[in-house]
Amino acid sequence: MEGMAYGAGKAGGAFDPVTFFQQPHTILRIVSWLFSIVIFGCIANEGYVNRPDEVEEFCIFNRNQNACNYGVTMGSLAFLCCVAFLALDIYFPQISSVKDRKKAVLADVGVSAFWSFMWFVGFCFLTNQWQVAKHEDNPLREGGDAARAAITFSFFSIFTWAGQAFLAFQRYKLGADSALFSQDYIDPSQDAAAAPYSAYTSGGDLESPSAAGTYQQPSTEAAFDGSAGYQRQDY
Repeated sequence: MEGMAYGAGKAGGAFDPVTFFQQPHTILRIVSWLFSIVIFGCIANEGYVNRPDEVEEFCIFNRNQNACNYGVTMGSLAFLCCVAFLALDIYFPQISSVKDRKKAVLADVGVSAFWSFMWFVGFCFLTNQWQVAKHEDNPLREGGDAARAAITFSFFSIFTWAGQAFLAFQRYKLGADSALFSQDYIDPSQDAAAAPYSAYTSGGDLESPSAAGTYQQPSTEAAFDGSAGYQRQDY
């Protein structure tokens, strides 16, 4: 894409919110952000139940506290991660160094792939614990919808984060193949050492060699060297 470096134009452009929210990776980040809220909220609010004769509440996923802790922790961390990368996406066009852009895009690839894997693990973990949960531990089937919602959105999160990783890799390939930017590109407006070239004056007179005193045409009298016996001609 002409004039682009790792998915964004040269540094210094104005921020366009309409274009920003229409970008595919921005849409996926917002969707992943919403999914993390749903997962975190479902488990934190309705993920703990007890028997009628009990006071203490236990995790709805087979009374396995680790399952609830995993969902709550991953949901909250994914929420913060989405916010951080959305902020980075807003600031990204202002990054003048291509090397810094490359690091940001590679971080996006790695983090998104990591979260896709973690949600795959979370989906398998929560699904397994929900399947082996005993009916007598929750005879009223309280929180069943919340548990199924957490499992469902964990499954969806696998693909939203995988999509972010794929789009980030596409941006990396775009930046690596760009011929308009070099690895050492720095925005000229931020380069204090950059100075404009002096303008060439076409109407100015060039200094002649004789005026500078560096060369003088030999006189006609000096062109003949009688002692040498021959005459030297000037061409």
